[in-house]
Amino acid sequence: MKKTVSLILAALMLLSLASFTGCKKADDAVIRIAALKGPTGMGVAPLMNKESYPNYNITIGSDPSAVTASFIAGEYDAAALPVNVASVLYNKLEGDVVMLGITTLGVLYVLESGNEINSMADLSGKTLYATGQGSTPEYILNYLLEKNGLTDVTVEFKAEHSELATLMASGEVGLGMMPEPNVTATLAKNDSLRVALDLTEEWNKVCDSKLVQGVLIARRSFVNEHEAAVKKLMDDYAKAVEVVNTASDEAAQMIVDAEILPAVPVAKAAIPRCNIVFITGAEMKKAAADMYNVLFAADPKSVGGKLPGEDLYY
Repeated sequence: MKKTVSLILAALMLLSLASFTGCKKADDAVIRIAALKGPTGMGVAPLMNKESYPNYNITIGSDPSAVTASFIAGEYDAAALPVNVASVLYNKLEGDVVMLGITTLGVLYVLESGNEINSMADLSGKTLYATGQGSTPEYILNYLLEKNGLTDVTVEFKAEHSELATLMASGEVGLGMMPEPNVTATLAKNDSLRVALDLTEEWNKVCDSKLVQGVLIARRSFVNEHEAAVKKLMDDYAKAVEVVNTASDEAAQMIVDAEILPAVPVAKAAIPRCNIVFITGAEMKKAAADMYNVLFAADPKSVGGKLPGEDLYY
C-alpha cells in the first residue's frame, strides 16, 4: 500500500513539474527588436524571415533618436544600436539595460579622389569632410588624429551621410570620411573615388582594443523574465551574422528585402567592409569597456555622463 501511495505521489509531482514547465514556455516569448538602417540592421536581416523565426518582431528604423525614445518607452525588448547609445540608455534607465553582444566593429572609411592619401600622416594640412559630428565617428576620428600627432587637419562636418555622399559622388568634394554602406553606394556613383584609409586598420595600429561601433542590448527586466528566449536570440543572431557574412546573393537579398539597401550588388559589395560580428562574454566586456573609456575621455555626455557599471554586460 505504502509503495503504491509513493508511486502515485511521485507521478503527481512529475505531472506538476511538467505543467509548470509547460506554462512558462520562455522560448515562445515574442521579442520586439529594433535595429537601425546600416550595418546593425544588416546583421539582423536574416531574422526577419517570419517562417524561420516567428518569435521575432523586428523594426528597422532610420532615426536613432526615435528608436531610442521608443526603447525608453518600452516599445522594444531588445535593440541593435550604436555602442555609446547603450551606455546612455543604461544610465537613463537606471541599469535596466543588458548588453548581449557586440554586433558591429569599425565601419568608417576615408574616400579620396586621387592617390595622395595612403596613411594618416598624409592627412596633414588637408581639409577632410566628414559626418557624425557629436557622435562616435567624430570621437573616433579625433582619437586617431591625436594618436598620430596630427593637429593641422581641418575637419568640415556635414549633417547627413547622404549630403556628403552626394557631394563626393558629384566630385564637389574629393576627400571625405563616411561609414558603410554609404561608402559602397558613393563609390558606385563615381569611379574616380577610392578607399584611401580603413579607419579600423588605423585604429588597430594605435590601440590594442577593438573598434566597437554597434551592440545588441535588451531590457534587463525582459532578460530576467525570458532568459531562455534571450539565449535563443543570441544563438540565432550569431547564425544570422554567419549568413550575412557569406556576402551571397541570398544574404544580400535579405538586406534589400529589409529595405536597408536598394540593390543586391550594392549590398554584396558593402558587406565585407561592414565588420558585422557577434562577440559575447568576456571578449565583449573588455572591448566595449575599453571603447567606453575612449568615448568618456572625449566627452562624458557621449556615454550618458558616466561610465556604465559592470552589470551592463550579460
